[in-house]
Amino acid sequence: MDFIKNNLANALTLANLFAGCVGAIHLILGDYQTTAICLILSSIFDFFDGFVARAVKSNSNLGLQLDSLADMVSFGVIPGLTMYKALEPFGTELLGIHFPFEIKYIGLVVTVFSCLRLAIFNLDEEQRYYFKGLNTPTNTVLLFGLYYAFKETGTFSFLFDNALLLIILSFLTSWLLISPIKMMAMKFKSKTLKDNYPKVVLLLGGIAILVIFQIVGIPMLVIYYILVSLIFQRQLK
Repeated sequence: MDFIKNNLANALTLANLFAGCVGAIHLILGDYQTTAICLILSSIFDFFDGFVARAVKSNSNLGLQLDSLADMVSFGVIPGLTMYKALEPFGTELLGIHFPFEIKYIGLVVTVFSCLRLAIFNLDEEQRYYFKGLNTPTNTVLLFGLYYAFKETGTFSFLFDNALLLIILSFLTSWLLISPIKMMAMKFKSKTLKDNYPKVVLLLGGIAILVIFQIVGIPMLVIYYILVSLIFQRQLK
C-alpha cells in the first residue's frame, strides 16, 4: 500500500509523458484530432499528479524532475512540432528568398525555449500565485489551438498562409515563455473578491469566449488570458 501511495503521483506523471509521446507521433502523421485528445489527457494527468502528491504527501525531488521531463514532451516538443508542421508547406522560401534549409525547422525554437522555461521555473521559488512568463501548457494550447482550429474550420488562414507571421509567432511565444511578465495562476490566496477579482474576470470572460466561439475560442482564450494578466500586473503578487 505504501508503494502505491508513494508512486501514484509519479505514475500519473509518466502517463502524461506517454500521452505526450503518442500525441507527438500523431501530429507528425497529420492526425490532429488524436493529438488534441492526447493533449487533453496530458493536461489532466499533469494537473492530478501534483494534486495527488499533495493529498497523500508524497512530494519528492524525483517527482519534481519527472514532472518537468514529462512536460518537456507534452508541452515542449508538441508546440514546436506544431510550428514545424505549420511552416512545412513553405519549403525553403521566405519573402521570395530561397534559403539553404527548410524554414520549418525554425518552428522548433519553441521547443528550445520551452526547455529553458521549465528549467527556470524549477529554480524559481517566487512563482506560487503567479507565473513569470507564459507557462508551457498554456503556450501549447495557444499554438496547437490555432493550428487545430485552422485545420478543422479554416479559421486563422491569414496566419497559416504567411510564413513570416508564423515565424514571428514562434519567436514571440518563445520570448513570452521566459519573459518577466507576470501571468495569472489560478490559485486563490483567500475567499475575498478583492484578492481574486482578476481571476473572476478571467473566468467569466473565458466562459463567454468558449460558448460563443467554441473550437476557435480555445486559442482566443489564451490571448484573453494574456491580456487580462497584463491589465492586472500590479495585483499579481
